[in-house]
Formats: sequence, structure tokens, C-alpha cells
Amino acid sequence: MIAAGLRVLFCGINPGLMTAATGHHFARPGNRFWPVLHLSGFTPRLMKPAEQVELLSYGLGITNVVPRATARADELSAEEYRAGGRVLAAKVAQVRPRWLAVVGVTAYRAAFNDGKAQVGPQERTIGDTRVWVLPNPSGLNAHWTAGTMAEEFARLRVAAET
Repeated sequence: MIAAGLRVLFCGINPGLMTAATGHHFARPGNRFWPVLHLSGFTPRLMKPAEQVELLSYGLGITNVVPRATARADELSAEEYRAGGRVLAAKVAQVRPRWLAVVGVTAYRAAFNDGKAQVGPQERTIGDTRVWVLPNPSGLNAHWTAGTMAEEFARLRVAAET
């Protein structure tokens, strides 16, 4: 779900098994991506994963760092992350979204060899595209609540509107 000229291209770590089975990003019922996207003001209503194509009408898209589906992200190798980072950078250079939002600081660190990265805007750019690291909305990331995640997503939304 990528198009040229997006406001924000969200980038998950890799497809989970439910996403691989359905073809819809962040499809696992416990994943908080869709509720947080709505709570943060990116979408006017709570969308279902099957409605992901509608994101394009809001200037939003979704992709992944690594294409291989796994039950857990910790099953991915360091080389898969690095290779995924290179492919992602090439995609971003081609479609030129205003912002690339990597959903998961650990994935960003591994894909872009930036061990000190924190959640928030990054110094790195890919061409003219700015980079923002967002918290991982997986239910396994319990120290971020839906509310605190929505606040961080909303910071990006505001930046993407200016």
C-alpha cells in the first residue's frame, strides 16, 4: 500500500502470521495500530485492517521493513533487518513520502544501524523524506498504552500537516 507523494508512510517490522494469512497490515486482533491511528487523529473513524486501502485517501500508506512473515519479530535475523532497511530506503527514495514512520524503535535501530535511536523524529533523512520512530503497537509492548502511543502518533500527525 504505497503511492507517490504520501504525507506519511508507516512501516511495520514484518508481517505477522495473521497479516500474512489475510493480506492486511496489523491484522492481529490484539494489535493496537488501527485504534491508535484513529485516536491520534490520522483517521476520522476506527478502521478495520481489511479497509487499509482507504488510508491512501488520507495521504497515508503502509509497508514493512522485512517481507518475511513470522510469529514474532525476534525470529528475524540482523541481516534481514539490514537488507530490509536498504530496500525500504530505495522505496522511500522512489515514492518520496513527506515522512517515513517506522513502527518500532528496535526495528529502526537494526534496519538503519542506529543503536541510539529513540522514539520521535530522527536526524536521518532519506532524500527529502523525514524519519520518525513510533512505538510498536503490538500487545507485547505493554509499557506503551494506547493513550501514550496515540500522543506520539499525534505528534507525527501535527508535524506531517505543516
